Amino acid sequence: MVKMETAELETDLSLFKYDSLEQLPPQYRDLETSERTERIEAALEELGDDVVILGHNYQRQEIVEHADFIGDSYQLSKEAANADAEYVIFGGVTFMAESADIITDDDQTVILPSMEASCPMAGMAEALQVDAAWAEITAAAPDANIIPITYMNSYADLKAFCASQGGLVCTSSNAHKAFEYAFEKGDKVLFLPDKHLGENTAHRLGMEDAIAEWDPWDPEGKAAAEVAESDIILWDGYCQVHERFTTDHIEQVREANPDAQVIVHPECRREVVEAADKAGSTATICETIETADPGETWAIGTEIHLTEHLKRWHPEVNVLPLCGDACMDCNAMRQIDPNYLTWVLEELVAGRERNVIEVAPEEKELAGLALERMLEI
Repeated sequence: MVKMETAELETDLSLFKYDSLEQLPPQYRDLETSERTERIEAALEELGDDVVILGHNYQRQEIVEHADFIGDSYQLSKEAANADAEYVIFGGVTFMAESADIITDDDQTVILPSMEASCPMAGMAEALQVDAAWAEITAAAPDANIIPITYMNSYADLKAFCASQGGLVCTSSNAHKAFEYAFEKGDKVLFLPDKHLGENTAHRLGMEDAIAEWDPWDPEGKAAAEVAESDIILWDGYCQVHERFTTDHIEQVREANPDAQVIVHPECRREVVEAADKAGSTATICETIETADPGETWAIGTEIHLTEHLKRWHPEVNVLPLCGDACMDCNAMRQIDPNYLTWVLEELVAGRERNVIEVAPEEKELAGLALERMLEI
């Protein structure tokens, strides 16, 4: 199998999962900031309670300033489910909008402003790839009960697959509980798609010696029989933003700021998590800054927009991006341009729905089961 470039993989996946990629109409492409803001506010006033806007923590300021709720992916989906709005505009990426469609009522419609906002990590574990790997691994360990766990950052069809095999979904906050649940039910765990979160979770549980990695792109890699000997099988996927952080970044920030404390996301490499003072989800990162004493210095290893939000929201704390000017934004999140937001809102005012995210009924039911199992833990 030839390894595809991430951008190529994501485009193909989006085209496969949804009917079309609607391009932004030319008249929306060069809007001035002031005009765009006025038009968004006018559309929201017209739509009233019929629409709710969700802004992910990694979105740019021009999106979150219009959001009714700001947070991480699953938190935002829950807010949508609790809202009475007919339309849910998700300022996030495709898998997040799918999760919102799974848990919202049938009479609620989820819209993604740009269908090109497709998470590269989610695209690293396509259902067809996972089916093929599952067949190889289970054949190599016929007597083992392998429980698949997928990170929330995955598509609905992968969540459905995990449910069909007795598995579940997890977030970065409860991954360790999902592992414990899986080992109560079975003998081995297949964790997808983020190998770094999987490895950090294994270390948290004292199972760092029980890990093997499955690379779906490398036919010359470890044989299924060798991988199946391990208790924890990690899919070779990662977040391009969080994998970028290194221990050199931590050393440099501490050298320049001796009083700095470092907090990183558990999607970072294992050695980065070990070198940091603290690791946790976006919610944990936000809470850490919110509760920090005035004058404290915190260097944050996560997507740059969240770091910039926290710096703006908590000026009493000295908030630093862990890798300085080299810190990345999320390429997928970047696709939710404010002009796209203007377009989909004005189309709703005109009675037209654009970029609707709708998970197939059977897939939706199974993916919902995977989420229910997560809630049980």
